[in-house]
Amino acid sequence: MNILGISCFYHDSASALMQDGKVVAAVEEERFTRKKHSNEFPRQSVQYCLDHAGIKINDVDYIGFYEIPKNKFDRLINTHLHYFPQTYEQFKPFAALWFMRNLQMENVLRNELKYENELVFVDHHLAHAASAFLPSGFDKSAIFTIDGVGEWTTTAWGVGEGHKINLSHEIKFPHSLGLLYSAVTYYLGFKVNNGEGKVMGLASYGKPKFREQFRELIDIKDDGSFRLNMDYFKFHRGLEMIDEKFDSLFKCWRKPGDELKSEHEDLAATLQDVLEEAILKMANNIHKQTGLKKICIGGGVGLNSVANGRVLKETPFTDMFIQPASSDAGSSLGSALYIHNCVLGNEDRWNMDVYSGHSATHEEVKNSSMWS
Repeated sequence: MNILGISCFYHDSASALMQDGKVVAAVEEERFTRKKHSNEFPRQSVQYCLDHAGIKINDVDYIGFYEIPKNKFDRLINTHLHYFPQTYEQFKPFAALWFMRNLQMENVLRNELKYENELVFVDHHLAHAASAFLPSGFDKSAIFTIDGVGEWTTTAWGVGEGHKINLSHEIKFPHSLGLLYSAVTYYLGFKVNNGEGKVMGLASYGKPKFREQFRELIDIKDDGSFRLNMDYFKFHRGLEMIDEKFDSLFKCWRKPGDELKSEHEDLAATLQDVLEEAILKMANNIHKQTGLKKICIGGGVGLNSVANGRVLKETPFTDMFIQPASSDAGSSLGSALYIHNCVLGNEDRWNMDVYSGHSATHEEVKNSSMWS
């Protein structure tokens, strides 16, 4: 049985291949294109997986895709209609792409790969959840997924047990911790879906002096649920992340390449502090709801190691598994795992205990172009 998982067309395109219940290859497209966070169709990473396993594309029994395109299209079109005419400039350049690609994804996948067998579209946060829980080695645990957005969901939690996953709670777009983090990343002059890690690092140099201003941006309840004040954002209705009002709160907009000042460090520190507050409150609530001591974390915000460390130290959870590729890249792996365990009902689970990407010998490294 061969199962291929694919993620692409947003960021961190990747492929992962399972053979008879074991992951034999998993790799990001950027390793081949040399374009960081590549969103291209993962043609080269798919081929690497197939070559590594010694099979052809139609030896693959199932391909899993990391989101349900019609549900994503539903969000895009409903958001456009809700905020029209403000969304017109956003809608105009992407309309053809939405209609031709989002609604024709099965044809896109089959045509790109010349594939004839089964296709399964996996809910985005279920793919994140599967990538975290199923290879964790835990028999039963809480599952917590946090990212920008997938279809409609931005945050989800529930329980994994054996080979089954149940995400029972969710927070929906446009309210998103991931998009809040990206908005501030943009405001601080870094590239969205690229520079968030730099902002997390920058936070360590500052102090959370902007807490009062953040109360205007986000309302966090005691259980960790939250709502953004959408008057300050544009990602739901325009081509930019933030509204002009955003700068009226902080008055320290940094253009790319400008000098980093203390107020930028303090803004990053406050953002990180607010993120940690929300995550800690949600984690405590998840423990209260589930009564479990183990937790698995996935989704792009799962890359925030500082927040993860606080969950382990400051909540009742005593054991944690974080998907190392918790961004959308890991959703290719999650899609394959979800099909193997949750769709096909196989009870055997693969443990994430090996490296699965492209490797090079010493001779290949010595002879590579980087030394010439």
